Amino acid sequence: MAATENRIRTTHVGSLPRPPELLDLLTARQDGKAVDDEEWDETVADATRDVVRRQAEAGIDVVNNGEQSRVSFNWYVADRLSGIEGKQEQELWADLQAFPEYAAETFKTDVIDLSMHPVVTDPVEYTGREEAEAEIAGFREAVDAVGADFDETFMTAASPSVVTATHVNEHYDSYDEYLFAVADAMAEEYELVADAGLTLQIDAPELLTVGHTAAYADAPLTEIKAATRLHVQAINEALSNVPADQVRLHTCWGSYEGPHHLDADLVELLPEIYEADISGLSVEQANPRHQHEYRAFAEQPVPDGWTLIPGVVDVKTNVIDHPETIADRLERVADAVDDSTPLVAAPDCGFGTQAGLGMVDPEIAWAKLEALDEGAAIATDRLS
Repeated sequence: MAATENRIRTTHVGSLPRPPELLDLLTARQDGKAVDDEEWDETVADATRDVVRRQAEAGIDVVNNGEQSRVSFNWYVADRLSGIEGKQEQELWADLQAFPEYAAETFKTDVIDLSMHPVVTDPVEYTGREEAEAEIAGFREAVDAVGADFDETFMTAASPSVVTATHVNEHYDSYDEYLFAVADAMAEEYELVADAGLTLQIDAPELLTVGHTAAYADAPLTEIKAATRLHVQAINEALSNVPADQVRLHTCWGSYEGPHHLDADLVELLPEIYEADISGLSVEQANPRHQHEYRAFAEQPVPDGWTLIPGVVDVKTNVIDHPETIADRLERVADAVDDSTPLVAAPDCGFGTQAGLGMVDPEIAWAKLEALDEGAAIATDRLS
């Protein structure tokens, strides 16, 4: 992560709204229907150019391709890993199980069924090089076509442990064997992104959501910490050939409007997360359940040389965060961290993490990003 000392830069967390015509094609592909290759390529290219252009118009400094061609931030890997076949129904997270009627009405999408998880039935190996290279090339072409002068570009990739958390294991003898096999496979994608000169963002919500998964809902904190520690070890294994200064990591408590009453406390898990071989950390700070947790960064200081990317825009409601409110959120984080820690302002999570399941209306999402730019400028003035 490059640092800018004289102002608070802006970025986002990866996924951005997809146009209806692209959602239609993603739906067809998910349903196993034939999709014309030329139509697919043209639609993805148009959508990618559009999100790059709109990021420039919104004043975003560190941009990506909006994950336009991916069906989700995690399940896209089913198209890039071998050994995955079929789907299996899984339980909802524990906090949602307490409110089943709400969950049934809220978590619906015409593109994917979030209760049906892909199944690993054979050894996992990376087979997505051609697709990943095409995605990188398409992003570069979009940036060139838009002609904007961005500070930095990034691309997201699923962490090993979010893959294992959302893909059912029916092949490996143990969870550890499964986890590190996925880490070995995903390493190829991480290295591709880094070799292309992009900042790599590892999407690892499971580092915080582990506390409200069904398996850990009643687990003591020591077990939750051990799971997070193991997952960080897998990330580090997969990043062994990627420079830490080229990697940022996003973690959160899940990009959904739910009760979140079983979420783990940030302050308890930061020491485990700080063991990651990265240089930038993105974490929620606008989520109503967690707005008090800026204090965690005072109790558990951010490692030297890291950039902190606090989420200061809520991605779960259609209320456009006021720029002054965004500035307030940034200012209290700035007061909690060491003066040498650079801040980059961002939303809490992505605006389109699962295709077809947008908590925020697409046009309101873009208005929120414009407010982010205004809020970062206000905070810069206050803190200068």
